[in-house]
Amino acid sequence: MASANQHVTRRSDGTWQVKTEGASKAYRVTNTQAEAISIGRNVSRNQNSELFIHGVDGKIRARDSHGNDSFPPRG
Repeated sequence: MASANQHVTRRSDGTWQVKTEGASKAYRVTNTQAEAISIGRNVSRNQNSELFIHGVDGKIRARDSHGNDSFPPRG
């Protein structure tokens, strides 16, 4: 079973956070988006989950899958 997904989002004070899906608090808060993405990528790789990278506007701008995807897809 894969762990909960990670999200990189901007906070109201202008900092960036890595937050586990469903958590009430941020896993880590950083000054730059690049640093938050790096941390989030490491966490999602270790947990075989997905990383969702949100832009300044809050919309998802990219996502990385680090789970066990079947390739080629079944079906």
